[in-house]
Amino acid sequence: MPGMGFYSSLRHRLPVALAATALFLAFSLPPHTAVALTELKKEAPVEQPKDPADTVDDEPVPEDDVTGGGTTLPMPDSLIKKPGDDTTADGKDQPEIPAVIITDLSTLPEPVKKMRVALVEAAASGDIERLRPLLGTGEDQTQVSVGDAPEDPIAALKSLSGDQDGREVLAILLDIISTSTALVDKGTPQETYVWPYFAEKNLDTLTPPEVVELYRIVTAGDVTDMKEFGGYNFYRLGIGPDGKWKFFVAGD
Repeated sequence: MPGMGFYSSLRHRLPVALAATALFLAFSLPPHTAVALTELKKEAPVEQPKDPADTVDDEPVPEDDVTGGGTTLPMPDSLIKKPGDDTTADGKDQPEIPAVIITDLSTLPEPVKKMRVALVEAAASGDIERLRPLLGTGEDQTQVSVGDAPEDPIAALKSLSGDQDGREVLAILLDIISTSTALVDKGTPQETYVWPYFAEKNLDTLTPPEVVELYRIVTAGDVTDMKEFGGYNFYRLGIGPDGKWKFFVAGD
């Protein structure tokens, strides 16, 4: 039949046509399409491993935050009292070391006892020149006046005496050093044994026997003036724990 020949011919030509079409499409597509995929794989950036040292937190940590948890602690320096800081946390001066009253003079250090005996003997002799070997020289010279050290301390002491020989000063020295003593600045480089002990006590707190002892050195009117002044302000004498005679001066 004529129709059957047409369909048979078409059946044999269809695969050939499809193959030709596929071949045409393969060659007609833009050549860079396949290449673009290849190039994409080549140009894709490779992620480099991070150096742990370069890793930081997203949020900065405050300088004072040493816990890592957001709780701020003071740095150690603010809790440590530095050498040479002589004030308390509220800015006030530290309290002074209280004086220790010593009534038993036999308990004094040997160097102090020796100097005291030497001063008693010199004062009792009536010869003020016997004080000269005890005064020291240079930086260790005994202070006998307020201000600059005099060239001749014995002459300075004579000038303070009511008599020209300085015996009134010797009498005052003897009376003062016969009382009990007060140890001041104990345990510090300024540690000193001070006579009379009244110099380191509140005069309003003296007992009746202590008041009598004070009247042996000054008058009742002097004591009244001292209380108004705020403390003992007559002659005082100091000896260091090493036995050096530090001072013999009048005033506060």
